[in-house]
Amino acid sequence: MTPSAPIVGIAADDVTGATDSVVQFSRTGWSARLLLGELLPDLVEPGSALAVNTDARAMDSATAREATASAIRNLVTAGADRLYLKIDSTMRGSVQAQVAGALDAWQEHHPGSFAVVCPAYPAMGRTLEDGLLRVHGGPVEDSPAGRDPVTPVPTSEFSQLLPGTTTISLSGSPEQDAQALRDAAGDGVVVVNAASDDDLRTLAAALVVAGPTAIPAGSAGLAAAMAAAWADAGAVQASLEPAPARQGQRIVVVVSSLHDVARAQTDHLRAQLDPADLRVLQPDESLLDQPNRLAQWAAGELEVPESLPRVVVITTPEAVGGSALTLSGAAIASSLASVVQQTLARASVGALVLVGGDGARAVLDATRAQALRITGAIQEGIPVGIVEGGTAAGKIVVTKAGGFGAVTALLDTVTELTRTLTPTLAHSTEASS
Repeated sequence: MTPSAPIVGIAADDVTGATDSVVQFSRTGWSARLLLGELLPDLVEPGSALAVNTDARAMDSATAREATASAIRNLVTAGADRLYLKIDSTMRGSVQAQVAGALDAWQEHHPGSFAVVCPAYPAMGRTLEDGLLRVHGGPVEDSPAGRDPVTPVPTSEFSQLLPGTTTISLSGSPEQDAQALRDAAGDGVVVVNAASDDDLRTLAAALVVAGPTAIPAGSAGLAAAMAAAWADAGAVQASLEPAPARQGQRIVVVVSSLHDVARAQTDHLRAQLDPADLRVLQPDESLLDQPNRLAQWAAGELEVPESLPRVVVITTPEAVGGSALTLSGAAIASSLASVVQQTLARASVGALVLVGGDGARAVLDATRAQALRITGAIQEGIPVGIVEGGTAAGKIVVTKAGGFGAVTALLDTVTELTRTLTPTLAHSTEASS
C-alpha cells in the first residue's frame, strides 16, 4: 500500500451489515476485516478497511448512541482516518441515535464534522427519491421491513424518519456538491436522494472532496461507491493474502432471522436439495430457554456425526398458530449458537452460512473468533470470509442479512460453497468476488 492510502473504519449496527459493507472494500483491493474480539490490531496498514459491529439496531436511543460512539473511538485508536457509518437500508432501528453517536465521537478528532445520510441500495431495490424511501418501487412501510417483528419501519417519509433534516439532490459537480452538502447539513445531518448506482457514485465523489469531516452514513450500496472513490483518491493497491486449507466438505447453514425473506429462502433450499444431502435441526421453542435440555436434544440429534449429510440446516422454531415466538431474537440466536458449537465439536465442517445478524454475532462469539477476513462475495449482499482465531479458525464463513436476496439465494450459496469445498472442483474463495 502507498503511504497516502487511508485507513477506513466502518461502524455497523449488526454483523451482517458490517460484512455487507466491508466486502465492498475487499472487492476494490482493500485489506478488509470484521473485528470481533476485544483486542484491537497492533498494526493496521494503510489501505485497510476495519469493520466493527455495535449491535445498535434494536437498542434504545441512549444506548445505541453510546455504543456507536464507543465503537468509533476504538476505530480511531486502531488508526482509522476515514469513517463509514453503516445503517440499515430500510431505516430499521435506532438510526437517528447511531448518527448522533458517530458525530459525538468523530467530532472529537474532526471538528465541524457532519453526517451525510443515504441508505439507498439500488442493487437490492432500495431507493431514496424525493425524500421517500422505497423498496422495489413501493413505500418501505408496505415491504417486509414495515412488518419487521423487532424494528418495524412505519413510514417512508424521511422528514419523519430523521426529523429536522433536509433532503437534497446533487448536480454531478463534485466541488459544487461538496459545498451543497456542507450548506444543507444544518444541525450536522443532511439526507441525499439516490435512485441508481450512478447517483451513489456522484455522492461518493462529493464526499471525497468534502474530506474526512463528512461522514457517509448508508448501506452497502454507498459503501461500494465510497470504497472505489477512496481507493482512487488514495492509490490503494490490491491486497493479496493466502487462501486457507480446506477443513471438510460439510456446510452448516444457521438461520436465526425471523424475516419473511429468510423463511422463504430456507423453505426453497429444503425443497430443492436431495433429502439424502440435507439434515434439518429445528429445536422446539420450549427448549430454547432450557440450556441443559437443548444440549441433550442436540446431543441426540448429533449422536452419529459421521452420518450427517453434506448440508446441515440449524433454524429457528416455527411459530405456532401464527403467533410470534416469545423469546427475543438475540436469545433465540444464542440458543442456536450453542447447537452450532456442538455440531462443530462433533463433525467436520468446511463452511458456515449465517443468516441474520443476531445469529451471525452469536455464532462468532460462541466460537471466540477474533476477526473475519473478508475475501469476496458469493453474490450481491452475500459476503464470504475466513475466520481468524477461536475454535472455528480457518473455516469459510458466509453471512447474509435475513431480508436480502431472491428466494434462490441460500440454494445458490450452498451450491457455490459445494464447488469450493469439493476437491475436484475447488477454486479459491478469493476468486468468488
